[in-house]
Amino acid sequence: MEQVELHFDPASKASQTHTNLSAVRRDATGLWIAGDETATIEHLAWTGEHYADQRTFRLADYVPLPAGPDDEADIEGLARANGYLWAVGSHSLKRRRVRSKDPAKAVRRLATVLREENRFILARLPLNPVTNAPARGAVMSGKDNIAAHLEGDPHLAPFLALPGKDNGLDIEGIAVVDERVYLGLRGPVLRGWAVVLEISPVETEPGRLRLREPYRKHFLDLGGLGVRDLCPHGRDVLLLTGPSMDLDGPVRVMRWRVRKAGEVVPAGELETVAELPYGIGCDHPEGLAVLEDGRLLVVYDSPSPARITPSGGVLADIFKI
Repeated sequence: MEQVELHFDPASKASQTHTNLSAVRRDATGLWIAGDETATIEHLAWTGEHYADQRTFRLADYVPLPAGPDDEADIEGLARANGYLWAVGSHSLKRRRVRSKDPAKAVRRLATVLREENRFILARLPLNPVTNAPARGAVMSGKDNIAAHLEGDPHLAPFLALPGKDNGLDIEGIAVVDERVYLGLRGPVLRGWAVVLEISPVETEPGRLRLREPYRKHFLDLGGLGVRDLCPHGRDVLLLTGPSMDLDGPVRVMRWRVRKAGEVVPAGELETVAELPYGIGCDHPEGLAVLEDGRLLVVYDSPSPARITPSGGVLADIFKI
């Protein structure tokens, strides 16, 4: 395993983007990065030694956000394909954290479930081939968001009212292969089987994405783990897998050789590519990218102090497969 430093600007460090990394994707000049506490996407350029020269792009400058430009979008997946940059929110509810030593207050907070509308977006932004910057794009959100399409689903509808950390619906990865868009679900996990959705969004009117055809479901036996990220690897899809609920590990990269729609994929048809390190209460692998030489780059949410560099950057890991 090797490591590489990611340098962020003072504004991103002040908003703690560097300690809340949730998605990453490579391009010819560097990395696209997202954190789950903002409504922005970042680009870091490769300098020959590390990733730096950050550019920040506010999602609200390119697509309308349901809750306005400043509420977090909880971006959990990025994809880059066919001249577009894709970003997907978690589409999850959240239960309030226990932050009080007063038992009565703690119980009240645990009973409070929040819905934040900016989490319920799928955005597609065209990339300028010269400047490598996004332009005005299209979004699926509001009453036509992905979760709304699942309200009658026999497998997933019962989990829509549950917070993501309670095994509720939680989208945490996106991969685009040809015209197919795959969305990995951290939850729910159904009796040990993880779920990947396959959708085909199209821009039916300026700025709005709609599903061209009904979504499809893939069920994968990940041994009780959910999907933390997805990344194309040739004609296959790599899955970053980890616990669906608020646990630390185990974490693995699995290879899925996609063959047909609506398939049930037993464990024996999935290849373990790498076993990843993880911390206790820290170092949660959240984003996966394939580098130009075929190695895997992994970024971490809640990095341990050992990952924070003296210059205020953060270390990502690189694995050979």
